[in-house]
Amino acid sequence: MFEDDEFWMRKAIEAAVEAETSGEVPIGACLIDASGGLLASAGNRTISDSDPTAHAEILVLRQAARKIGNYRLTETVLYTTIEPCAMCAGALINARIKRLVFGARDERFGAVESVFRLCDGSSLNHQIEVSSGVLAEDCRQLMRDFFRVRRNAKTI
Repeated sequence: MFEDDEFWMRKAIEAAVEAETSGEVPIGACLIDASGGLLASAGNRTISDSDPTAHAEILVLRQAARKIGNYRLTETVLYTTIEPCAMCAGALINARIKRLVFGARDERFGAVESVFRLCDGSSLNHQIEVSSGVLAEDCRQLMRDFFRVRRNAKTI
């Protein structure tokens, strides 16, 4: 784990909390450039935008690509609170990010370590360095609390 990983994961958690405040699933992400500067930060907006692709990771990639004027985001590090799904993992590969850091594993849909291993497959022309488990319990608790409230609201 790198020295700044917890700092940036806390920024991703802040984005997740903002998403939750808007009624979204609390997943947040941020993308850091080679010099350690913030390129983009976002939380999920699938519900708000009526867009199944509006995951935090995708939104961050879109923002950063527009900002630098290139879809290739080489030498960047993406921090996300939850292990990316197959769609997001594929986008990270296509964007050529250097490193992915995520908090909690997603045992049902995770496409980096849990269900699939898309980011470091030897058949791909680009592999991503992966660090997992950074502030995992904080990230996992956000999701647990969100879905507990949702389940309880449905039983009332």
